[in-house]
Amino acid sequence: MKKITFIILCLEGALLSFNVAAAAALIPSVAKEFALSQFCVGTIVWVYMITYGIAALIYGPSVRRFDARTVELCCIFLFSLANLMVGLAKGFGVLLTGRFLMGFFGASVIPLGLILIARHKEKAERGKYIGIFFGCTFIASLLGLFLSGIIYWRAIFLIPGILGFLLWLAMYFYLPRFKDDAGHLEFNYVRVLRNRAVFGILLYIFLISLIYHAVQQWLGVYFSTRIGLRQFNISMLITVTALSGILGEVWGGVLADSLGRKKIVNWGILLMALSVFSLLLRLPLFALAIIMALWGLGWTFNHVGLATILTDLPRESLNEAASLNSSIRFISGGIGMGIGGLIMSKSFGLGFIVFGIGILFLLFLGILPENK
Repeated sequence: MKKITFIILCLEGALLSFNVAAAAALIPSVAKEFALSQFCVGTIVWVYMITYGIAALIYGPSVRRFDARTVELCCIFLFSLANLMVGLAKGFGVLLTGRFLMGFFGASVIPLGLILIARHKEKAERGKYIGIFFGCTFIASLLGLFLSGIIYWRAIFLIPGILGFLLWLAMYFYLPRFKDDAGHLEFNYVRVLRNRAVFGILLYIFLISLIYHAVQQWLGVYFSTRIGLRQFNISMLITVTALSGILGEVWGGVLADSLGRKKIVNWGILLMALSVFSLLLRLPLFALAIIMALWGLGWTFNHVGLATILTDLPRESLNEAASLNSSIRFISGGIGMGIGGLIMSKSFGLGFIVFGIGILFLLFLGILPENK
């Protein structure tokens, strides 16, 4: 893989991620403009996530038959249009439709990125490249979160809409073809899921993503309604998770290569559990910032470790596993947000206890392979 190709993959990931996390932080502002409840406006997050999760199943197998370059050129163009649709929406229904389309076309980026890294990088250095790839997504997420606290919420969607067309031009001229990767169009999900090792990894991903989003996507509402923080402070606290996430992705990827994938996954679990249980306390702002830093570091250690495990799978399972990874993460994340909303609307304390115990349960589940 040439350096320019990897840079383009990283820029695609950054474009995709610019407003993923910011959307949750913007719920109070969007709700105010459309005169709706914050829990109602929360649908802009889970509609995107579930659509993304279903659409991701298309893209991994599709690049067996179609050139990955062609797939990405189409998807980035339409993803950019969908962002503009959301940013210019005059009604909440139009906004939701735009988010649906963002999820459908944005779902191509991560599966294809993982597949190309797995196929064109050696096993001993995949963790590093995956860490850099996801580190770029967190840098973009951090920027989006920071801007969400100081600029009009519509601009958070207009910016990637405009930049997406510029990236499309760069992709058109510099992204190479991947004809060697093309073959027959096959969807082998049943066969892949019958593999106990693959099924165990994907089950783990489903559970951790559900729990993470059940907490993460309602932190903005928690900080607003229970602690009484302003939008700027809310955005800055969630920004801290993205800032620590940059370190977690890159550092975690390097450690996954040197110390082992599973060890980094478990380190992430311990940090996430500590963070969730700490939210049960009434903490001052600076302490909340520390907790959010640990939460982001834990999540990204876990995330990059699991992603690297997936790239180590045999070639015949890689395409489906890469798509299932994105699909499961977003579908379970959407489900998690729904479950989290039901519990958190009754008691944030109960929610933190339930999901904190769930995180610790994964530490002892024992379904991940022992590999380096």
